[in-house]
Amino acid sequence: MATVINTKTDGSAVGLVGEGYSTYKEPDTKIPPKAKPVLNEVTVNGVEIKEADILAEAQNHSAINPGEALLEAARALVIRELLWQEAKTQKLDFKPILDENNRMETEQDAAIRVLIEAEIDVPYASEDECRRYYEQNPQRCMSETISEARHILIPAALDDKGVRETARAKADELISILEDKPEDFGDLAKEFSACPSSKQSGNLGQLTKGSTVSEFEKAIDIMDVGSISKSPIESRFGFHIIALDRKTPGEVLPFEAMQVRLKAWLEAASWSKAVAQYIAILAGKSKVTGVSLSSADSPLVQ
Repeated sequence: MATVINTKTDGSAVGLVGEGYSTYKEPDTKIPPKAKPVLNEVTVNGVEIKEADILAEAQNHSAINPGEALLEAARALVIRELLWQEAKTQKLDFKPILDENNRMETEQDAAIRVLIEAEIDVPYASEDECRRYYEQNPQRCMSETISEARHILIPAALDDKGVRETARAKADELISILEDKPEDFGDLAKEFSACPSSKQSGNLGQLTKGSTVSEFEKAIDIMDVGSISKSPIESRFGFHIIALDRKTPGEVLPFEAMQVRLKAWLEAASWSKAVAQYIAILAGKSKVTGVSLSSADSPLVQ
């Protein structure tokens, strides 16, 4: 009869001893398990793009999550390798030069620059093309809306729930006072606001898009001129009480004021499209593994 379990005197156990084998095996703790690669092997015509290079490149790409950043980094390095290989195939004469930041190009950067210059025609946007774009896209040719506002900031650390509740209550209290005495806004700002603008009665001067945090911008976008916010505006800094004093809506600028900018926009867009098409041609005649370039929205030439 087979012995199902047998406990040895040294405390170890074996199973099915009578059958001459054991189903139990001590784990090997001497050698740690090898980490799985982050991505499948990425190659361009047999040349491997190393995982370490992809991880380093990912720091240059913003994305909704780390995985997407890695994919974007892999695509960028694949494209660079495609261009580098093509430059070597064409035996182009290239010499590194100083870039716009006064840094010397790498050999690869120089080769890619010369290749793009040789293969991509420099686009030109005529006055008629600029005017047509101007007429069809007036929303892109507008001056910014300018607002003039004051505020009182009751500070509160974002991660301190108790302090934030106290700050909100204080902001509510000040709003109640201002409902009866709006003329006291400046004095209350000087007394309670944690913003340096408190020295100017809370005056923030002229504001355009990007001048303040998004919560503040959204609030003044829907406020009427001459009004004070009816409830505290919460941001990472605390709670704001806002008085909107003036708002000058943006207006379509004259064509003459926009022509140079429109020309630059159109030529840059045309150049980017041409580079993307050229890269697609190179990818089509190459063997790329581990990543798809079809979802890349831009040339990613850096």
